[in-house]
Amino acid sequence: MYSCEEVYAVSHDIVPIPPAHRPHPRDAQGFVRVVKRVSKERGLRLTPLRTEVLKLVAEADKPVKAYDLLDLLREKHGNAAPPTVYRALDFLLANHFIHKLESINAFVSCHHPAEAHQVPFLICDTCSSAQEVCDDRVAELIEAQAMALGFRPQVQTLEVHGVCKRCLRAS
Repeated sequence: MYSCEEVYAVSHDIVPIPPAHRPHPRDAQGFVRVVKRVSKERGLRLTPLRTEVLKLVAEADKPVKAYDLLDLLREKHGNAAPPTVYRALDFLLANHFIHKLESINAFVSCHHPAEAHQVPFLICDTCSSAQEVCDDRVAELIEAQAMALGFRPQVQTLEVHGVCKRCLRAS
């Protein structure tokens, strides 16, 4: 398994930033290398197209929509079609390499692609940035509350909308 710290270290010097405040990795190539290694360990087939879609998601400075990915792919491969992008995204989602932000129908790279996990996101309604909150306590609390109520959760999607620190400073 690769922890949040290990994936973060791929593209940044280790700094004492609490997990909940770490940005997504900005080194798309480093992130893709980690995902390739994880894929190989799991015996998964990370095709060139899947790799390219993963890299495009990782390079994006904010959550990216499927049709934006399609436009970027068409710049390189003029004949890219929507089903092609959706199949690649489905593979990347199923293997926990990316997350889908349901409320804005967009995708972001995952901080720790080697493990299945549920994480909340802070989504800025001003600049559309998304911050993954790497803190297991949130998911554990929701799971415990659900179990206490006799509810068996299958998927957790917690997205908190607001205004990020950078946009607050700019206003």
